Amino acid sequence: MKIYFSGSITGGREYQEYYDVIISELKKYGEVLSEFVGDKKLTSYGSPNMTPEEIYTRDVGMIKECDIVVSDITTPSTGVGYEIAFAEKLNKQIFCLYHQIESKKPSSMITGNVYCKVFPYKTKEEIKSIITSFLI
Repeated sequence: MKIYFSGSITGGREYQEYYDVIISELKKYGEVLSEFVGDKKLTSYGSPNMTPEEIYTRDVGMIKECDIVVSDITTPSTGVGYEIAFAEKLNKQIFCLYHQIESKKPSSMITGNVYCKVFPYKTKEEIKSIITSFLI
């Protein structure tokens, strides 16, 4: 199975450690095409060696190629929202996770979308059981 993972890059990297957990768990079930999203060296400046056009082409290509899309929607991100909408247009299965904390609420455009299966998590351990629940 080919999996596209999306998480905030230019919108903020404060959840990168959770991305690592998500990616590690997803790798148990298939190939994560966008593993770079969890890279600790990646900053909110994105990929400095790529043009915006190259990034767009790469990411759209991976979404076309993947079987499912898994997104962390904790940090609001225009790019993640675009990727989810693009995946929906291609009839991809979409799974969204978010860190459930009092001070943050995910976008209703995602949580209200019947094409997205949305899962809150509070701990890294919960992430593992959530991913297992939708991939088994």
